[in-house]
Amino acid sequence: MEENVPTFDADCIKAEKIALRLIARAEQHSSGLAAKLEKRGVDPSIARKVISGLLEKKLLSDERFAESWVRAHLRGKKALSPLWFLVSLEKRGLKREVSLGAIDKILDEETEYSLLLEYINKIDLHFKENSGFLRNKLRYERFSSGVIDRFLGI
Repeated sequence: MEENVPTFDADCIKAEKIALRLIARAEQHSSGLAAKLEKRGVDPSIARKVISGLLEKKLLSDERFAESWVRAHLRGKKALSPLWFLVSLEKRGLKREVSLGAIDKILDEETEYSLLLEYINKIDLHFKENSGFLRNKLRYERFSSGVIDRFLGI
């Protein structure tokens, strides 16, 4: 068993170097980084150990990744709604509470209101004619009540 220890340590060092190169290029999140490491032939147990160490050292942060991702997609005008952010982040493997935390942190009232206006411009006109249906649609899309009321003039 002791013969495997130096190999395991050497494999961890190699995996950490790969992970650090990936992190240097762009913000990463733990499940995405694990997938990238495994794609590069890193054993899953080694990937978990490396990721755990990077999380402890704060070189890797799911929260930081989620916030950065939300900001980038707001700038790119690709975003549709708070629900779109949530679903998109969860598809990338982020936990719901991490995703919701990032969305809440980045979408202040003015930013959310701007997003709602962009969303309204993208949806079908028949939604706009029925304020009750529109309110429910906007709630479903996870817009806050205050922003919805502001838009509807309440």
